[in-house]
Amino acid sequence: MTDLPNNAARPAFKIPSVGSVLDIMRSGDIALAVGVMGLIVILIVPLPPLLVDGLLAISIVFSVMILMTALFIQKPLEFSSFPTVLLIATMLRLGLNLATTRLILSEGHNGTAAAGHVIEAFGNFVTRGNFVIGVVIFIILVIVNFIVITKGSGRIAEVAARFSLDAMPGKQMAIDADLSAGLIDEDSAKKRRAELEGESAFFGNMDGASKFVRGDAIAGLIITFINVSAGMLIGMMQEGLSFQEAGNVYTLLTIGDGLVSQIPALIVSTAAGILVSKSGVTGSADKALSAQFTGYPRALGMSSAVMVALAFMPGMPFIPFVALAGGVGYLAWRAAVAKDARKAEEDIQKAAKAQPGMPGAPGAPGNAANSEAPITDSLKIDELKLELGYGLLSLVKEDENGSDRLTEQIKALRRQLAVELGFVMPPVRILDNMQLEPNVYKVRIKEVEAGAGEIYANQLMVMDPYGNQIDLPGTHTTEPTFGLPATWIEPALRDEAELRGLSIIDPSTVISTHLTEVLKGNVSDLLSYANVQSLLSGLPKEQQKLVEDIVPGLISVSGVQRVLQALLAERISIRDLSTILEGIAEIAGPGRTVQMIAEHVRSRLARQICAANLGPDGNLPLLTLSPTWERDFAEAMVGDGENRHLAMAPSKLQQFIAGIQQGYERAAQAGELPVLITSPSIRPHVRSIIERFRPQTVVMSQNEVHPRIRLKTVGSI
Repeated sequence: MTDLPNNAARPAFKIPSVGSVLDIMRSGDIALAVGVMGLIVILIVPLPPLLVDGLLAISIVFSVMILMTALFIQKPLEFSSFPTVLLIATMLRLGLNLATTRLILSEGHNGTAAAGHVIEAFGNFVTRGNFVIGVVIFIILVIVNFIVITKGSGRIAEVAARFSLDAMPGKQMAIDADLSAGLIDEDSAKKRRAELEGESAFFGNMDGASKFVRGDAIAGLIITFINVSAGMLIGMMQEGLSFQEAGNVYTLLTIGDGLVSQIPALIVSTAAGILVSKSGVTGSADKALSAQFTGYPRALGMSSAVMVALAFMPGMPFIPFVALAGGVGYLAWRAAVAKDARKAEEDIQKAAKAQPGMPGAPGAPGNAANSEAPITDSLKIDELKLELGYGLLSLVKEDENGSDRLTEQIKALRRQLAVELGFVMPPVRILDNMQLEPNVYKVRIKEVEAGAGEIYANQLMVMDPYGNQIDLPGTHTTEPTFGLPATWIEPALRDEAELRGLSIIDPSTVISTHLTEVLKGNVSDLLSYANVQSLLSGLPKEQQKLVEDIVPGLISVSGVQRVLQALLAERISIRDLSTILEGIAEIAGPGRTVQMIAEHVRSRLARQICAANLGPDGNLPLLTLSPTWERDFAEAMVGDGENRHLAMAPSKLQQFIAGIQQGYERAAQAGELPVLITSPSIRPHVRSIIERFRPQTVVMSQNEVHPRIRLKTVGSI
């Protein structure tokens, strides 16, 4: 240890200033921590009577604040901190009970002011010189609090918590349905989910918090018995007081102490009862009660009539009942007038809607909602639409059997895709579009063009299997689906084309083939929320339990939808839905992204993915990624979780793309169509690059290679 020179400045301890201490105390969390520690100190350290008076006043004001807040809030969830507040209030009362018990037993022989003036005032005011009256009133207060208010509010909280938990899955699915239907945005959905979780947690906490008040009432009875019994013993045996003197002093102090603690407890219990009984009612308590009592004027009128009849009964006081009858009758009259006015206004609005030209009628000036109804209808979109130029309308002309070739092919296409991909495609709406060129067709997905081509309804398309240009007379063109060279010829040249070994395709097949590839390329966009719900509800009964276990506890229906969309985006069938759900159940949970869940599910579907990419010889042809590229991709990954992305230099990406193209060209020359194999951590990012220039290329991770599949490596990148 090095000694400091004599003239060196030594660090001096600085005493915190008063201002810095106040700044620390102004911090809410520090103040709360100090307050809670103060409650613990009250249980241990003896307090002087003056400080006890101040704390008792704080306890009473605190309970009144809780009651007023419960009365004026709009809905129970606005006071979600009530269970915590209830615990603090209960701890404060119990701590003060212990402090006053210490003062009563140690200083009670000095007079009724031994435990402070608040307790003395309460004891003198209630007992009026007769401690029996004070004992009876105290017992009645405890019974009202313990048996009536606390037990009732606890039961309401228990039932509300149970119903809230039972209804939570349905409410969660309703939020997901509104979000999927576009009725709400993502922010509104998050807010509603947070409110739903907060409501469930609140009523669950209230069920437990009601036990605080119940325990407080029991503790009050025990403390009262201890104060009276021990006080009498101490007064007579240690302080030399007579039985009557000890009874008067200690009973008055004990009753005053009990009342000072039980009245705030009664107020807080009432606030808890109001809060839990307010579930399902929006608005402050006065507005809710006035609106619901005045909603039925006949009930108020009958009540007024009953009070008039009671006023004329022999022996009944006439003035109080008649005054109350007049007040309730006036309320009934006011409520009836207001109800008639509302009904007349509704009748006027209904009549206006039935008569065009009037305000509020359809098409009337100033009636924005009704005038926009036709516009709203025009906003409806078709999920799948095939538009034909007028020169192609003969393709949908019915034959003598009442059907046409194009429609039948589209029906067969939907059936085939249902088997291949695992869900039924939405129907394709076929219609003519006079704005198109005569021989042009367009495929639209959700009103957005996804494919187009030009064909000739009365001709045949011929193609060379080797991709060469055809020298037959006709119109040279490009096949719309794969972009290969093709020629449209007259039907009279069909025999010659067959002799040359050319592929002959009729116009309807050209459209259906193009439609097939367009649908496969956009299949993830066509899997709607309703489709997912239909798939889940269509599972066998023995698998419905799996759905209940994961939805919505581990993942929402929208989350399942996004996982299925991620699989379909790479043309992986979701027909084996039970295996997919088992994979989701294994990994789904907080902090798991859709990409992480989808990658895990892919590993569960390894046999299916490998089988779909087997070569003619039964082997799985592989194109591996070199260790250098594996390392480059791993080093280029930045971020965590959902923010994890690839940050590779553009020149490096171009080099990678060139390597992929060369590798697949060499494999094609060898007659192979391999899949690209990468490590699991970089597979999604490699796929996101390759799909931009080779969308049909299959990219698999090493975890997706089934152990029983025979492999054949055809090259390396």
